[in-house]
Amino acid sequence: MSTLSPGIFSSRSRLRRQAAMFWLLRGIAAVNVLALVGVCAFLLWHGLPALSWEFLTEQPRKMMTEGGIRPCILGTAILSLGALLLAFPMGVASAVYLHEYAKRNAFARYVRLGVNNLAGVPSVVFGLFGLSFFVTFCGFGVSILSGVLTLAVLTLPVIIGTAEEALRSVPDTYREASLALGATKSQTIARVVLPCALPGMLTGAILGVARAAGETAAIMFTAAVFYTPKTPDSIFSAVMALPYHMYVLATAGTDIEKTRPLQYGTGLVLILLVLGMNLLAVLLRDHLQRRR
Repeated sequence: MSTLSPGIFSSRSRLRRQAAMFWLLRGIAAVNVLALVGVCAFLLWHGLPALSWEFLTEQPRKMMTEGGIRPCILGTAILSLGALLLAFPMGVASAVYLHEYAKRNAFARYVRLGVNNLAGVPSVVFGLFGLSFFVTFCGFGVSILSGVLTLAVLTLPVIIGTAEEALRSVPDTYREASLALGATKSQTIARVVLPCALPGMLTGAILGVARAAGETAAIMFTAAVFYTPKTPDSIFSAVMALPYHMYVLATAGTDIEKTRPLQYGTGLVLILLVLGMNLLAVLLRDHLQRRR
C-alpha cells in the first residue's frame, strides 16, 4: 500500500490557507466597494432632485434656504487647484532631494519620519496652524492665500511620499546608462528620471487634490466664510467653499430641514467635482505612460 508523503499534506494545507486569505481579501474589497456604492447611491437619490442649472449658477438666497452654490464651486476650485500648484513642485523637489541627493544618514531618516507623521496629522491641526501663522502672524487674514498655503502644507506629505516612491520605481539602469553617456547627475534626473517617474507622481497629485477639495477644518479657520455675495477679486479675498457650505447648512442654518435638499445637492456636486479632477489627472497620467 502506497503512502502519501507529509509534504503533500503540507502543500495542500498551504494552498487552502492561501485560497482562504484570497477570499478574505476579496470580501474586504467587496465591502469597501459596496460602501462606496452605497454612499454614492444615497447622495444621488437625495441630491439629484436638487441639481439644476440655477442651482449650479446662482448665488444663495434667503439665508441660504434657496438659490445656488456657484460661489462655493468657484471657491473650492480655486483653493484646491491653488494648493496643488504650490504643493506639487515643492513635493517633487523634496522627493528628488531625499531620493537622489540625500545620503543615508540620520538627517534623511528624520526628514522621512517627519513627512510620514505629518501625513497622519488631523486636518484641524493644520487649520489651527494656518490660523495662527498665515492668518494672524503673517497678516494675510481669512483669505484665499491663507487657505491655499494651509492646504498646500496639508497635502505636501502625501505628494512627497508618492513622488519618492515613483522615483524609487525608476530602474537604476536608466541612471547608469545616462551617466555612462556623459550626462551629469542633474541632467540625468531632469531628462531621464523625472519623465519616467512623472506618471507615478501624478498619483500623489490626484490624492492631494481630492483631499484638498474635501477639507473643511483646514479652511474654516483660514479661507472660507459663511456667506459672501461678491466674487473674489484678489488672493486676499475670502471665499465660500463646498465642504464648509455643506457643514454650515447642516449645523448652523436658519431652517435645517428646509435646506436638506441643498445639503445633499452640495455633497453630490462636491463628489462630482473631485471625481472630475481625478479623472482628468488619471487621463493625463495614462497619456504620459503611453508616451514612455
